[in-house]
Amino acid sequence: MTDISVQGLVKSFEIGDNILDGLSFEVLEGERVGIMGKNGAGKTTLFKILTGQMDYDQGEIMVAPGKKLGLISQIPHYPAGYTTEMVLRSAYSELFAIRKKMEALERQMAEQTSEEALRAYDALSVRFQTGGGYEMDVEVEKICNGLGIPAAMREQEFDRLSGGEKTRVNLARLLLEKTDILLLDEPTNHLDLRSVEWLEEYILKFKGTVLTISHDRYFLDRVVQRIVEIVDGRAEFYSGNYTFYMAEKQARFDLQLKQYEQEQAKLKQLGFTLERMKGWGINNRTLYRRAMSIQHRMDRIRKTDRPTKEKTMRASFGEREFHGDEVLSVKGLGKSFGDRTLFSDVELLVQGGERIALLGDNGTGKSTFLKVLLGEEPGEGKIRFGPSVKWAYLPQIIHFDHPERTLYDTMLYEKNCSPQVARDRLGQFLFQGEDVFKTVGSLSGGEQSRLRLCMLMDEKINLLILDEPTNHLDIASREWVEAAIEEYEGALLFVSHDRYFVNQFAERIWELENGHIRDYPFGYEKFRAVKEREAAAKPAETAPKKEKKEKPPKTGGTKNTEKLVRRLEREIDAKEKELSELESAIEAAATDYQRLSELMAQKEAADEVLMDLMEQWEEASLELES
Repeated sequence: MTDISVQGLVKSFEIGDNILDGLSFEVLEGERVGIMGKNGAGKTTLFKILTGQMDYDQGEIMVAPGKKLGLISQIPHYPAGYTTEMVLRSAYSELFAIRKKMEALERQMAEQTSEEALRAYDALSVRFQTGGGYEMDVEVEKICNGLGIPAAMREQEFDRLSGGEKTRVNLARLLLEKTDILLLDEPTNHLDLRSVEWLEEYILKFKGTVLTISHDRYFLDRVVQRIVEIVDGRAEFYSGNYTFYMAEKQARFDLQLKQYEQEQAKLKQLGFTLERMKGWGINNRTLYRRAMSIQHRMDRIRKTDRPTKEKTMRASFGEREFHGDEVLSVKGLGKSFGDRTLFSDVELLVQGGERIALLGDNGTGKSTFLKVLLGEEPGEGKIRFGPSVKWAYLPQIIHFDHPERTLYDTMLYEKNCSPQVARDRLGQFLFQGEDVFKTVGSLSGGEQSRLRLCMLMDEKINLLILDEPTNHLDIASREWVEAAIEEYEGALLFVSHDRYFVNQFAERIWELENGHIRDYPFGYEKFRAVKEREAAAKPAETAPKKEKKEKPPKTGGTKNTEKLVRRLEREIDAKEKELSELESAIEAAATDYQRLSELMAQKEAADEVLMDLMEQWEEASLELES
């Protein structure tokens, strides 16, 4: 069954310039499809058209009848004073309306019951149950745990959250709405590694249809089954994930180039023959007819367009010779904000050429750690750089002191270079023509990152520190940054949630968790394997040792035995109730690994106690019967 059908879709923002120019594709029920295309290709425009937020000029859009479609791209406005919890619960507005009607009927039936009211109540009750009304609280807890939305954030006013926090909450609300078709526009932005992995598992288990726009290549590889790429307003299809798409795209490019070259060689050969025949055929009708036949043959040859690749940035990091072994040493490093300690007693050593990823959940203090290292934030402890070390730093939030300046003037003033050098360097980073006269403040986040990288590239450095370097960059720009880093031979320290990037460059991992940094002397794949083994072993490690079972005390006769049986029955009832509550808590904490481990250990211990109580009860009951 087809969930979405797009046929001949045309959309333009300027006369004669169609961003979508006859786009056609279909998505079947249950498919997970990646929407690809360079920046400005019309991906987000397509999503807005599908949800009715934007009109279109020509074509047909069909969404399967009765299917609910949800988009996570822009954050809705909520009334003043709305808390995060209220935003999350707004996903259940229909269920709340049903419950309100049920409560009204309950009050009515308390005074006078009628057959009509009972039928209405039964119908509402079925709708409430099938819609998940009795699982609302469990679902909210599960999704908030998975996306890292703590209780404190849920109590805050939504308007006071950061942009990243709002995006996470809005994603949680969309997942709670139980939509049939999910449209996800950069869903992994602002999520840490743990939350991204949780989202991947959620989507893999999701029984509906998913269309996603993403620059997260690891996410695309795990989640999507096929890719629709928008090229010049039309769709090109790839029946696999991102890795398949890249290999197939290159194969198609090579095939088209080969066809083009063969056609050109044939046309050149025929053209040479045609000119000779025309010359010889001036006084010879047979040769002239043969020349015309060759001309017709040339006209019939299918002309393949020469394939072109997108322009890529061309530059590399300037490098300074490094002398010695020690790049950086840290002893007793710590940082606190009031009563909250981000990290303490950190001791680390970085040597020449090492490539280190600093990982951790959002809010653990990774960016602050980098700022303390570089002296931008005060902290405790000692930091020492090697005498020949010169570092460069790309922060997560790009700041320019003079946003009113043009890109061209920014290069002239801050890099103290000639006009020609400024134009050349900007051109290497795809700032060409009139683009160089845009003001820095008018640039997008990705363009500002590109400009800051442009200004870093020529500096002679041997320690490169990057905080989320691929944020806001499209895939082509990410690949260019990776190519530049691949050539760079100095030491590298970076924070990133881009697992593709981390997997490619990290040879050593620092994990910031619970105020401490744990040092793993290996790359990302081995790091993940270690973490998975630890998570699997944790419940067994934390479970209490089995206590030696005590035999029931000897009783003084039947009366004491009866008392013992009744006491054991009360204790068994209490323990079974405790186990039932633990099972509910385990279901609610399905994605909170730390909490889940604690609860599993408690359940295992409670099971042991229950079995012991049951044995004592059985022995006492037998004694009572004998």
